[in-house]
Amino acid sequence: MATYAQATDVEVELGRLALSPAETAQWTAWLDRVERSIERRFTRVGLDLATQVAAGDPSTEDVQDVMVAAVLRKVANPTGTTSVTRSVDDATITTRHERDDSSDPLSVTPEEWEALLPAQTS
Repeated sequence: MATYAQATDVEVELGRLALSPAETAQWTAWLDRVERSIERRFTRVGLDLATQVAAGDPSTEDVQDVMVAAVLRKVANPTGTTSVTRSVDDATITTRHERDDSSDPLSVTPEEWEALLPAQTS
């Protein structure tokens, strides 16, 4: 279970409750995934996330904000689609979905890493 953010934090940001227990479980799984990603990055730069948070760099709220923001991106765009084009011709609608397969909505952005990692390691 996620340490810094919970599904209820996602609900607050979305302004609605989860629609089902399955949606709550999904958000929790996504939060866990983002947290593991953050922990791995801290480890790669020679830091321990829990120790850094205890020292206030980053704060618990900073980590929570980044985790929830990543989940909100995934909720808004679950497939990572980057563009949708629709054309109407003779009552036929064609929809083309393009997506960047390297783009994971749960990825932490460079700006978010900047907010999380201590200045000397980013």
